[in-house]
Amino acid sequence: MRKIITIGPGPQFKGGIANYNTSLAKALDKHENTEVHLVSWTQQYPAIVPRDFIDRKSKSDQFAGTDVKVHYLLNYNNPLSWQKTVRFIKNLQPDKVIIQWALTIQGIPLGYVARRLQKAGIQVFFDLHNVAQKENSNLDKWLTRLCICFSDTHIIHSLKTLDELQTLFPDKGFHLVHPGEADSRDVNSTAEIRVLKLYHPVYDMFRPDPSFDIEVFKASLGLKKHVFLFFGFIRKYKGLHHVIEAFNLLSQQRDDVSLLIVGELFWKTLDRKKLSTRIKNAVFGVAKKLFLKKEDDEQDYRPLDLINKYGIEDRVVAITEFVSNEDVHKYFQVSDVLTLFYLDPAPSGVASIAYNFGMPILATGVGHFPEIIKHGYNGYLVEPGNPASMAEMMLQSIDSPIPADNVYATSAEMSWDNYASAILEH
Repeated sequence: MRKIITIGPGPQFKGGIANYNTSLAKALDKHENTEVHLVSWTQQYPAIVPRDFIDRKSKSDQFAGTDVKVHYLLNYNNPLSWQKTVRFIKNLQPDKVIIQWALTIQGIPLGYVARRLQKAGIQVFFDLHNVAQKENSNLDKWLTRLCICFSDTHIIHSLKTLDELQTLFPDKGFHLVHPGEADSRDVNSTAEIRVLKLYHPVYDMFRPDPSFDIEVFKASLGLKKHVFLFFGFIRKYKGLHHVIEAFNLLSQQRDDVSLLIVGELFWKTLDRKKLSTRIKNAVFGVAKKLFLKKEDDEQDYRPLDLINKYGIEDRVVAITEFVSNEDVHKYFQVSDVLTLFYLDPAPSGVASIAYNFGMPILATGVGHFPEIIKHGYNGYLVEPGNPASMAEMMLQSIDSPIPADNVYATSAEMSWDNYASAILEH
C-alpha cells in the first residue's frame, strides 16, 4: 500500500487552491492500493492579514464516499505546528509528499517542512501554480528560492513556469518530462531537477445540473440574451476594470448583452467596525509600506465604481459575495462566455471550471492562456490592457460563437484521473 500526502488548504477554506488540493486528493484516492492523506493549514497566512479565509457557505462533504484522511495541522503563526507537521508526516512514512505552491508568503513554514522531509529521505514534489508572483518583489523571489529548492520534482501547468524556474535558478539544471515519457536522467545525479509538465485539470466538482431552469434564473437576475461572465475573487491582477471598460464599449453597439460579475471583494470580508479588524488593517498597512510597491497595493481597488461612471447599471449584475460550491453551476449555466482579461501572467482555476460547462473563454495573451486557448477554436485571445481589442473580441464571440464541442474536445484529456496517474507514475 503506497501512501501519498498532499499539503495545502483543505476544503474548509475558500479559493482555488483549496478546491485544487481537495480534487487532487480525491483523484489520488481512486487509484488502487493508494492511501491518501491531506495535510492542511489551520491558518495559512500571518495573523495580521485582514481577511476571512474560511468557506462558511458550502455545505456538502467534499470527501464523502472516499477514504481520504484530512488533518488540519499547519499553522503559519505557530512554528511548533511546523515541527508537529513534520513529525506526523515522518511517522506515516509516505512514498510521496505533494506540496501546493502558490503564495510566497508561505515560503518560510513550507520551506521548513520541505527541507526536513527531504532530509528524512521522503520524496517531495512541489505543485507549482506559479513561480513569478504578481508583485514579484525581491522578497518574493527570496522566499520562493528559500522554499522550492527542497524539491525532488516540480510539477508545472505551463511551459512559462519552466522559464520562470530557469530565471529564478540560473545555476540549476532542469529536466523536462511529459506524461508517459521515461525519465532519462541519471538516477544518481543531483545536477538536474525533474520538471513534470502537466496541466490544470478540469474541475469535476463543478458541473452542469440538467434539471436547473436556466431561463427562470436568468430572468430573476434580469440578464439579457448574451451574457459575459467574470467569476472569482475580485483582485486587481484579474483586470475586472478592463472587463467593465470593454463591456461598456460593447454595450454601445448592442442592447442585448449583459455582464455578470460574481465574486467576493477580496479585502472586504471582515467587519471594519470591529477593533480587531481596525488593528489588523493598521498593522497590515505598515507591513505593505515596507514590502509592497505602492502600485501593487489593491486595498482600495474599486472597479465596480466604473459601472456607475459609464451608466450601465441596467446591463451589469454584480454579486459581490462568496458563492458556495453548490451554487457555482448556476452562474456558469446562465452565461455564454467567460472573460479573463488578466493584467499579469497568473494561473486561473476558473478556466478549468469553464471547460466543464463547454464555455468558451476570452482571455488576454499572458501567462498560460496562449497554451490553453486556440484562438477562434475554443476561445479568443485579446491584447492585454486594450479595452477596444477586448470589446472587439466580445463582439466577435457573439457574431461567431464557439461551439461547446470545441471546448470539450480541447479538455478531453485534462482529467483529474490522468493527472493523478502521471504523478503516481513519476
